[in-house]
Amino acid sequence: MINIKEKYIVDPKGNTTNVILTKKDFDRLVEYIEELEDVAAYDRAKAGQKSVTSWKKVKKQHV
Repeated sequence: MINIKEKYIVDPKGNTTNVILTKKDFDRLVEYIEELEDVAAYDRAKAGQKSVTSWKKVKKQHV
């Protein structure tokens, strides 16, 4: 998990309406999300894989 220091903006009723992050924390959060998306894409691809195809065969089909 990433350690992020956030600040909240609240409305007059005390409800949180917005969050303020530093640019550094925002960039770290985006990078973390992208890594999670990569892992999820790998897991989906791995789950859908039914057999192994050689690189030569793949290359031949797409050239």
